[in-house]
Amino acid sequence: MTFLPRGGAASRHSRRAAATLGAVSAGLLVLSACDTPTPIATLTLGKDSVHTEAECYEDLDQAEVQKCVKEKPSERIELPQGETLRVGVDPEVADTGWSLWIDGEPATPQYKKTYYTFPNAGDLFAAQQGQAPQKSLTISVVEQNKEGTEFKGVWNFTLENPDA
Repeated sequence: MTFLPRGGAASRHSRRAAATLGAVSAGLLVLSACDTPTPIATLTLGKDSVHTEAECYEDLDQAEVQKCVKEKPSERIELPQGETLRVGVDPEVADTGWSLWIDGEPATPQYKKTYYTFPNAGDLFAAQQGQAPQKSLTISVVEQNKEGTEFKGVWNFTLENPDA
């Protein structure tokens, strides 16, 4: 037998159920705000390396790719003259294929390996006749099919020229 007024126990139960439902809803809202991690791209120079997630990812059209390769990179690394640059990608990126773009322009053919080595990559900064060498450039890993008609992701890095 209860000494609570009629409906008192039900309202406490309702409040508890509402609080539980509110907590679950808030938890789902927080989880839905989280982005799914993208594959990683890595640049290695000697013993130094940097990696980043994609600037843009999933079914990109040509205009989106052009916009993404121009976004400011979050990762920087120095590339001295004569140094070898190693680029690594996750296996799922290698399965699709990828290429390097320099300062927003395609610069290499498509690769289907998880890594590629570019000897003497510091030569990227070589001065044109009558011009000073560049101080930095943006290198982008672009996940794309062989024809260059389907794009999936863009990873950007800044290469800095310590010799400039």
